[in-house]
Amino acid sequence: MPEKIIAPTAKVIPKLLKKHKDTRTDNYYWLNDRENLEVIDYLNQENAYYDTMTAHTNDFQKELFEEMKGRIKEEDESVPYLYSGYYYITRFETGKDYPIYSRKKESLSAKEEIMFDCNELAEGHSYFQLGGLSISPDNTLAVFSFDIIGRRIYDIKVKNLETGEILADKIEKVSGTAVWANDNKTIFYSSQDELTLRSDKIFKHKLGANQADDVLVYFEKDDTFNVEIAKSKSRKYLAIESGSTLTTEYQILDANNPDGKFEIFQKRVRGLEYSINHYGDSFYILTNKDKATNFKLMKTLETATAKENWTEVITHRADVLLEDIEIFKNYLVLEERSNGLNHIRIMPWSGAGEYYLPFESETYNAYATSNVDFDTDILRYSYQSLATPSSVIDFNMLTKTKEILKEQQVLGGKFDKNNYTEERVWATAIDGVKVPISMVYSKKLKKDSKNPLLLYAYGSYGITMDTSFSSTILSLLDRGFIFAIAHIRGGEDLGRQWYDDGKLLKKKNTFTDFIDCSKFLIDQKYTSPEHLYAEGGSAGGLLMGVVVNLAPELYNGIIAQVPFVDVITTMLDESIPLTTGEYDEWGNPNVKKYYDYMKSYSPYDNVKSQGYPNMYVSTGLHDSQVQYWEPAKWVAKLRSLKNNDTVLFLHTNMDAGHGGASGRFEAIKELAKEYSFLLDLEKNKN
Repeated sequence: MPEKIIAPTAKVIPKLLKKHKDTRTDNYYWLNDRENLEVIDYLNQENAYYDTMTAHTNDFQKELFEEMKGRIKEEDESVPYLYSGYYYITRFETGKDYPIYSRKKESLSAKEEIMFDCNELAEGHSYFQLGGLSISPDNTLAVFSFDIIGRRIYDIKVKNLETGEILADKIEKVSGTAVWANDNKTIFYSSQDELTLRSDKIFKHKLGANQADDVLVYFEKDDTFNVEIAKSKSRKYLAIESGSTLTTEYQILDANNPDGKFEIFQKRVRGLEYSINHYGDSFYILTNKDKATNFKLMKTLETATAKENWTEVITHRADVLLEDIEIFKNYLVLEERSNGLNHIRIMPWSGAGEYYLPFESETYNAYATSNVDFDTDILRYSYQSLATPSSVIDFNMLTKTKEILKEQQVLGGKFDKNNYTEERVWATAIDGVKVPISMVYSKKLKKDSKNPLLLYAYGSYGITMDTSFSSTILSLLDRGFIFAIAHIRGGEDLGRQWYDDGKLLKKKNTFTDFIDCSKFLIDQKYTSPEHLYAEGGSAGGLLMGVVVNLAPELYNGIIAQVPFVDVITTMLDESIPLTTGEYDEWGNPNVKKYYDYMKSYSPYDNVKSQGYPNMYVSTGLHDSQVQYWEPAKWVAKLRSLKNNDTVLFLHTNMDAGHGGASGRFEAIKELAKEYSFLLDLEKNKN
């Protein structure tokens, strides 16, 4: 490390926060104001400190960037899919950051029609994200949305695909999802609360009208719910979904009758979750009705949609999570998860000869992709593993033959998947539960406790951490690292109960699972505390914040991306995006038992005078999901209390939001920062 440089010190302005006869002192609450020039100055000081302290790695960062970029096929395109007479393609061009969306009429040999070149749309903007893209039923118009700040606030416009003209219609400051009715002139879109950014309204827009004249179709009054608008695969129905953590409700409307009234499919019942798929004269319903924790499949006629009319198609199974379905004329395809692995099950409607697609690895990920037609025997799916690049495959469900349409290319001439070992092991948690860990590493590796290991996890919202291939992680693997994913409770990796056992008043299982996985990897001599690194983002950043308070001695370095670390203050502030909708995930701190439980683990509230690992913390000034001030306050408090000489960096992207930089190469530059942080620490250990 370079000669010691004095780190920034945030000024202390104590603010007393009182709740339930408890008082917390927040010395850095003042950082909660992005319009305050002193706040911006502090963030810039932290960035300058990071730049100075890591200046010796600048050349290495560039080397890593070029290395990772060099593995990517810059001139690349997606597998085309046929929809309503057109083949749709997403492609990239050499040296360009953003995708190009195009189509070809009826044949892949037809002339390419470029619908959207995001490189042109992004010109003059430091951030650009194309949101919803929907083609009119007559194929002549496209409604699209875009965000140029990174705060997930979109504008919507309409393009004439025949003339290239952008129509005068402009819908501003909405949530970005829009769909067409079947009349080719009516658009339904979702909008959000200006302050909380909760998606709470569905509007109807007629082409040529002003936004001020758009009709409010539905307003979701319950601030724990969000709303979305979608169109069924059958193209017959428009559907408004109101969803919270535990409950869903749909309203449906014939897409041929856009001026009609949406009708309730099944009114909300707290704890009842369901999703709907239309085919023929029926709806197929994926639901947890009747205590079906891992979900089951039911069916009802489109003329009688209330739950008392639903009949069972696939029963509930305690050891199999039913994640999704695909409906075809002759087949029902189920996406299931058991023992932590996903499976694709093919079931002919005739009842004859159901079977599973064969997958051999224990660290793979397979899922259905673009299946837009009912009347076909072809299932399109994707397959990859930690050491196997992604493939897109067309599988003939009748003949059981497959065609690999595309395999992800890893350029540079050095990659060979046979040089790596993939492994799944099981750690024992403090309460005796077995927790799976997926790993990939070089076959040359020896289990001698000297290997650097990066352990990644998320563990919230029931989000499963599937094992996918990343060409960028090769830059660590080829330098001796093990990359591991801990499938901790709070995700849905081992079924819905796995999620339920890692939220609310069981949230601490998420944290102790991660610590126990870390100890297991050390005990099994994959690594040691001198060489163990941990990484998590957003709610996974909360995980990082807790483990460094509870077990800092286990880790040499921590990467915390956009970390959610000030749990109580955020969950008490109903003006912050996502807060009210997350009471069923974290608990409502207005209720004392949840307040007390949150306070016992909230990273910011539990920073103490002790040694902490080396830490790299990143955030975005315009983040709408985890506000920048959470990591900023956390770092300021860590600086004031940590009593060892490890490094602590805060890097704020002054242009980006929750997802970081928007271009594919800019995102790799951020990754190069993280990898250089790890590799520089490891170099200093050797």
